[in-house]
Amino acid sequence: MTGRIEKRFQALKRDGRPGLVTFVTAGDPNVETSLNIIQKLPAAGSDIIEIGMPFSDPMADGPAIQASSQRALASGMTLEATIDLVQTFRTGDSETPVVLMGYYNPIYSFGVERFLEEIKIAGVDGIIIVDLPPEEDRELCIPARKAGLDWIRLATPTTDDERLPAVLSNASGFIYYVAIMGITGTKSANQEEVRAGVARLRNHTDLPISVGFGIKNPESARAIGDTADAVVVGSAIVDIISANLSIEGKPMPKLVEYVLEFVEKLSRGIRQK
Repeated sequence: MTGRIEKRFQALKRDGRPGLVTFVTAGDPNVETSLNIIQKLPAAGSDIIEIGMPFSDPMADGPAIQASSQRALASGMTLEATIDLVQTFRTGDSETPVVLMGYYNPIYSFGVERFLEEIKIAGVDGIIIVDLPPEEDRELCIPARKAGLDWIRLATPTTDDERLPAVLSNASGFIYYVAIMGITGTKSANQEEVRAGVARLRNHTDLPISVGFGIKNPESARAIGDTADAVVVGSAIVDIISANLSIEGKPMPKLVEYVLEFVEKLSRGIRQK
């Protein structure tokens, strides 16, 4: 059976354009605003929605997404509430793929079997767990694949040809290529380096390749989209949320509007030839 992620990449290929993957943290800055943004992302041009599961020690993420996790946790967001958020989104959208991104510790505490069962029912399509290497696939990757979920693996510029077969094993949905060395939201991605990295990856896999980290505006999204099957934008979106909070941390009136305007610009950017 073909899943939503595979169907979406097939549709993108027919359309002859790269996809746009948008990242937001569940519950940032609060549940209501977060759900409002997520529900409107597809209409703004997001092809796949990546939702961060708030975690107190997000080591792969830069200051912007770390702060978004802290805001979400302070607002009372939990893993269970994150799953509820996806389930609510699914009541109005049965087509847009949803990917959960996070770390293993909260899932281990929640219970792997319960986690997989509940996210499957909620309508999640794939998961990205950044701190579980291929050597630990028995912990979550293999159970997730058996549950019918895509397991999206990260590859980086330092993942050499000897390591790639292990990184690509058991992967499905798409490969997430990290465009820069370091954490999210810091340096800008270099188009030529990304082009070389993606070309090397394509020698090892037929899965679609999405590129993220260091893509900050429509121009860089368009440039990376010339090379990748999809472009992932996270910190730049989260920065808009952060910039539109009151001193007390409450969402200002046009926060959602500004986020969606930016996503629309990204979408138009990657569609330009």
